[in-house]
Amino acid sequence: METIHTLTDLLVNSGCQYHIYDISRRVQLIDNEQFAAVERASQPYPYPIQRQAQFAIAYWNEEKQPWIWFLKFQLDERGLLSQGDVGQFLKYVLEAMGTRLGKEMSEEQQQKLSNNPFTFKPTDDKLAVFHSLLRAELDLTTSQYYQHARDYFRGDLGWDNWQTVGLQGITDMAARLGQEENGRLIRTSLRHLASEPRYALLGALEHVALPEKLSTTLRELAQFECESDEPDLFLLAAYARALSGGKPEQLESLVSEILASARLSHQEVLIAIAGRAWQPLTTPALAEKFLVRLAQTGNQGLFNQLFADLVMMPSLRLVLLPLLHSSPSPELASALVALQQAATQGKNSLGR
Repeated sequence: METIHTLTDLLVNSGCQYHIYDISRRVQLIDNEQFAAVERASQPYPYPIQRQAQFAIAYWNEEKQPWIWFLKFQLDERGLLSQGDVGQFLKYVLEAMGTRLGKEMSEEQQQKLSNNPFTFKPTDDKLAVFHSLLRAELDLTTSQYYQHARDYFRGDLGWDNWQTVGLQGITDMAARLGQEENGRLIRTSLRHLASEPRYALLGALEHVALPEKLSTTLRELAQFECESDEPDLFLLAAYARALSGGKPEQLESLVSEILASARLSHQEVLIAIAGRAWQPLTTPALAEKFLVRLAQTGNQGLFNQLFADLVMMPSLRLVLLPLLHSSPSPELASALVALQQAATQGKNSLGR
C-alpha cells in the first residue's frame, strides 16, 4: 500500500470517485487536480474565507450513494493549507475506518471520526444548495419538495401561498435550471414573488451558473432598484449576489454602477460584493473604488475585516496589495493607515 500523505492520496487509493466543493463562499466544484495542487502547497486555496478553507468532500462507489465530509482548515498568510492539520485529520480517518472508504461505517466509527476539530456543519441554506448540486451532478432523484416548488413557481398555487414551499425544493430547481423549463419558470416568476420566496430563490441562485436570459432578467431587476427613488438596498445586495454566476459583463456593470453611487454603496451591498460578487474587483480601478466606498462607511472594523478577507483571495491579492503603497483618496488613505496600525498592534500583542 502506498503511503498516504494527502486527502487526494486517500481518495484515489480508496478506489472511489469523488468531488470537492468549496463551501466557503459560493458552493462550487473545485477541480480535483487543482485541489491536489492545493494539498501539495503548490498553490493557495482558491476561495478562502476568514483565513479558512471550508469545503466538502463527496465520494461514492458504483452504487452512487455518496458519503460526505464537511471540513475546514486554517490557512497561513499565503493562503496555503497546513500540511500538519491535513495529516492530523488523515490520522483520525485512518484510525476510524482504515483506507477503504467505500463501505458503511458503524456508529462507533462515525463517532470516532466526527470527534475532531476539522469537521463542521455548514449553514442550512448552504447545506440545501450543496445537496441539490451534488444530486444533480450524480443524476440522483430530487427531494420530495421539488415538484411542489415547481408548482409554486409555475404560479399554480397563487403567489401568496408560499408558506409550504420547501427551501430544498427551491435549491433543487436552481441546481436544474436547464431541465423541465426550470430556468423559464424562475425567470417569469421573479416579477411576482413575495419577499420571503424571492430572497430564498436569490440565495439559491448565488451558487449556480445562470442561463443568459435569467442573468439578463436579474440585471434588469437590479437596474430597477438602482434607479428607484427609494431603492431596497437589501434586495439590491441579493441581486448582486445572485448575479455572481451570471454573465461576467452584467455583474461587472452592476458592481460599477453601485460603486459609482454613494447612495447605493451601503455596507450591506458592499458585504454582498465582497462575499459573492468579488470577480469584478480583479479590475484595479473597481477594486480601489470598492475600498473607497468601504472607507466612506466610516466602519473601520468592517473595512479591516473585508480587506483582510479579500486580500487572501489569490485572484485579488496582487490587485489589493499595491493599494497599500499608492496615493489613493484621503478617506481610503486614512482607512489603510488604520488597517496597518491594527495589524501591527495585533502582531505586537501576539508577541507578548
